[in-house]
Amino acid sequence: MSTGLPQGAVPKLERPGPLRERVYEALLELITTRALRPGQHLVESELAGHLGVSRQPVREALQRLNTEGWVDLRPAQGAFVHEPTEQEADQLLSVRMLLEAEAARLAAANAGTAGIAALEELCVRGERAVADDDVDLAVATNAAFHAKVMELAGNVVLAELAGQVDRRVRWYYTPVARRRGTRSWIEHRSLIAAISSHDEQQATAIMRAHTEHTRRSYHQREES
Repeated sequence: MSTGLPQGAVPKLERPGPLRERVYEALLELITTRALRPGQHLVESELAGHLGVSRQPVREALQRLNTEGWVDLRPAQGAFVHEPTEQEADQLLSVRMLLEAEAARLAAANAGTAGIAALEELCVRGERAVADDDVDLAVATNAAFHAKVMELAGNVVLAELAGQVDRRVRWYYTPVARRRGTRSWIEHRSLIAAISSHDEQQATAIMRAHTEHTRRSYHQREES
């Protein structure tokens, strides 16, 4: 099949809720986790069969994903998972750096004992995922860690902006997660220490360096 989904990769469609929304979320998750890889041909009938739905909600979902830049609809060829350019990745990860650095500063100013403990727990989980070479869990835990820092920042507008790029950040992070490996979680521990000490300047600097390392790793991924 052109879709070529790995065994067990297709998420279950939860009910209730509009079918087209559930199909959209399922396809977006498959793209974000790279079960559907950049450049991959997306055949409506195959996707419909995988998800157990008709072709109509799949077509609607692909059109929405095209509008949002996740899918490319090519005349007379069909739908393909978008292949991000280096410039797109650089712009997204640079914006992420600004948002995350401010979140780290605010987290250092506002975080309490419970919040710091939650970061510690996520760090342990991430380190275990790296030790087990579980890339999917490492990526998911990394996203949860950064989301927690954003939550501790206590700025609703900042969190909303970060939420808009969260899935795309995961998309870019997945291919470099193994390369970043243990080093990423060492940096996370340094960040926790700065937040725990309420050192806003240090937390900002650590997060800037941390996100820059990810950006650089993404651009260097082909060299390795």
